[in-house]
Amino acid sequence: VAGGTNNAKVASSLRSLATYYAKEPGLLFAVRLAQGLVHAGKGLVTLSPFNPDRTLLHPVALAALTSVMHLSLDFKGLVLGKYHFLLYLLVAAMRPRMLVTLDTDLKPLPVTVRVGQAVDVVGQAGQPKTITGFQTHTTPVLLSMGERAELATDEYLPLTSIMEGIVILKKNPEFDTSTK
Repeated sequence: VAGGTNNAKVASSLRSLATYYAKEPGLLFAVRLAQGLVHAGKGLVTLSPFNPDRTLLHPVALAALTSVMHLSLDFKGLVLGKYHFLLYLLVAAMRPRMLVTLDTDLKPLPVTVRVGQAVDVVGQAGQPKTITGFQTHTTPVLLSMGERAELATDEYLPLTSIMEGIVILKKNPEFDTSTK
């Protein structure tokens, strides 16, 4: 549940468990594994079976998470035994939590984005706002679960429809700089 969140309360609980189980190597390994998952990518990646923007279920990621849960049923025999390498299955479920914008030459491009709670706008007429309760930031930005980002200005156009992970932007040829 806390994988990749860098949650301080969970990390504190796991640190106290690590000191408690310091003399039992099997349990200490399980606690260290949980600590590694909480701090995955220093909080920049998360474990999720969903595609970006939480619209579709990604079957490979779901299979990886389900396999690791199945492995945990015989943790002592499999993970603490000869098959610890099966934990690499978790890599298939990892995805970035950040938004990094690049220009067409793949150079970092700091732009202003609005980050807020995602709103379902399927079937609504016109171009409704896709986020609510937003804050304005400059990229790179860290996105929490359930958050979505959108460009604050029309100066750049994204080459992808989903503003998550690494996004390449190109200049908007119809943008008028005199209206800033």
